[in-house]
Amino acid sequence: MAEVDPKVVSRLMKRQAKLGLSVAAVFILLLIGLPLLNLYMPEQMAFRVFGFTFTWFFLAVLFYPITWALSWLFVKKTEQIEHEQAEEMRADGSAK
Repeated sequence: MAEVDPKVVSRLMKRQAKLGLSVAAVFILLLIGLPLLNLYMPEQMAFRVFGFTFTWFFLAVLFYPITWALSWLFVKKTEQIEHEQAEEMRADGSAK
């Protein structure tokens, strides 16, 4: 098994952590934003969409696809980060 520089691993972990925190921030914003919107904009949130109020439409229909999209984005971006890191290591000759 090839030796990997701890600095390379640290940089990879930092990039992935930054991505994870970004995706988590969007998710938390959705979770906290919905009750806040209900509190401060009740008339707009009572707007009907396909027979549901917007709040229930978001919870019943949109929440899962948004969660799946965030998960898919996280996986794809993580794979991209790992691929870029591997390419850098090949270019630098770090992976021996």
